[in-house]
Amino acid sequence: MKKKMRDSIGVSTGRNCKAVFMKYILILFFVVSINKVVVGQESDEKSFNQLAEKYVRTGLAIGVYDDDFVDAYYGPDSLKPVFKKSNPFPNDSFIRVIQSLQQSFKQYLEKDSKDAFKTRARWIHSQLTAFERRVRIFAGEYADFDKEANELFGVKPPVYSEEYFKEQVKKLDQLLPGKGSIHQRFQDIANRFIIPKNKLDTVFKTAISVSRSRTLEHFKLPVDESFRLEYVTGKSWSGYNWYKGNYSSLIQLNTDVEILIERVIDVGSHESYPGHHVYNMLLEQQLFRGKGWVEISLYPLFSPQSLIAEGSANYGIEMAFPGEEKVKFAREVLLPLAGLDTTGIGLYFNLLALKGKLNFVRNEVARGLLNKTMKEEEALRWLMEYGLNNEATARKSIAFIQKYRSYVINYNYGMELVKTYIENKTSGESLNHWDRFYKLLSTAFIPADLQ
Repeated sequence: MKKKMRDSIGVSTGRNCKAVFMKYILILFFVVSINKVVVGQESDEKSFNQLAEKYVRTGLAIGVYDDDFVDAYYGPDSLKPVFKKSNPFPNDSFIRVIQSLQQSFKQYLEKDSKDAFKTRARWIHSQLTAFERRVRIFAGEYADFDKEANELFGVKPPVYSEEYFKEQVKKLDQLLPGKGSIHQRFQDIANRFIIPKNKLDTVFKTAISVSRSRTLEHFKLPVDESFRLEYVTGKSWSGYNWYKGNYSSLIQLNTDVEILIERVIDVGSHESYPGHHVYNMLLEQQLFRGKGWVEISLYPLFSPQSLIAEGSANYGIEMAFPGEEKVKFAREVLLPLAGLDTTGIGLYFNLLALKGKLNFVRNEVARGLLNKTMKEEEALRWLMEYGLNNEATARKSIAFIQKYRSYVINYNYGMELVKTYIENKTSGESLNHWDRFYKLLSTAFIPADLQ
């Protein structure tokens, strides 16, 4: 999708590239400035939508330079840029436009009303803060891990000491049978449940099908929704959802490393039902098409939206397979399909529940690597010793951090915030967990709404 979009936006070549880009930026800046006046005179839907379109245009223009900036776009073709990138990266020009846009939307935030304009402005304003930080990162201007995470994803990630991880590993040690290192004993059990490659497609499709049917028990989804499944290699991630718009997704699963039984359930639910595929569909259906909120059509990867997306996708696994349902599904359905012995699967999932408390080790490794207080060798040790990853998986995690930086906080801290929001009802509220989950996936939430 990204390549297709890049191919469709370039119409100017040679010496004209820089001139066309500067004209594009000047038009953006001029229209933003004009809208500041319009807002004061007539705060109507038309003037707000013009600002929202400038937000989308700006994000798509940044994406011409930064290939990872735009994760999905399903809005009007008319908002796509009409220039090719020039050198050097015009970060200062982008920052001026971003800051001008933020000032325009700030006028809506200062009002006492709780109308849709204020809700939309609040959401866009938080996204624009991330725009500026990502532009600075792409230009080589870095902040420390915590400042970066806060500006990109709208939260301050917690800090976990090495002692915390040592304590959690000790608890695992008491459950693990046998002698030797904790890491090796855990891997010995995990290795029993590696899905053979010739069974992957059947097992994955079965897991996704069941996740979908369980989601449909609670959510009404578009009748024409669909996804396509691909197996890929050479990626730093284990799975990825490329949302295409019109309620369709391309789901890619990375087969570089051996895939364990829990990854089949987790990645299948996370990327599809009730995870990313459902989240993107509901936003398109309820907000973009249903209310005409054009800003929703752009999903910038490095933004507060990703904390909601990743956190809800991880929590969605628990929604689809609560309590003992995951181990039961693995024992009765998936492992037999894979031709694997089910002996010890209950113990393995108990170990995984404890191991889940070690997930924040990736955040601390990212903090150390980004702040240059930890070398790669030390990062590898932490991921293997405290994360109980095998070496191949640990190296994949390091590669992910090197590419996506503080993005790792969205999976664990994002899930923690979503879990707290879903399970801690406010006084007098009648919504059940699935209703609250639907509300989260189909509304313009920002991370502050979860805290």
